[in-house]
Amino acid sequence: MPKKSTIQAAKASFLPAMRELVRAHQAFSAYSEAHVRQFDLTPAQFDVIATLGNTNGLSMGEIGEKTLITKGTLTGVIDRLIQKQLVLREIPEENRRNVIVQLTPQGQAIFEQSFPSHIAHLQERFEHLNPTELETLTALLIQLKQALQK
Repeated sequence: MPKKSTIQAAKASFLPAMRELVRAHQAFSAYSEAHVRQFDLTPAQFDVIATLGNTNGLSMGEIGEKTLITKGTLTGVIDRLIQKQLVLREIPEENRRNVIVQLTPQGQAIFEQSFPSHIAHLQERFEHLNPTELETLTALLIQLKQALQK
């Protein structure tokens, strides 16, 4: 016979919300990823390209902070983008420990093509929510993030 605490945990009131959050994340990821792959990019590669767009380049640390890609994974993503000739690494003479990653002209062209297209693609789905619903969703997600960070 299951312990009482196991039964209580299985009936926890937050479980339906947690399941829907996971399902929504999975649906969003699948929808977004399918579109990004049309540009011959992985989601992580697209994230880096989008982050570098409209900049003169960023340090690896800045890219990691803005994309939330871990340092070890980010190095591999940058390596593959270099192989595709979409970014380049530069080491400034004044600070040789700092590596700056910049879009190449080809990378800039991919950014200019893919970023607006992807935003429009996502907007098609978010337009199913009215402005009040979007504000409520944003506020609730912020609250959840803050609760999880405590």
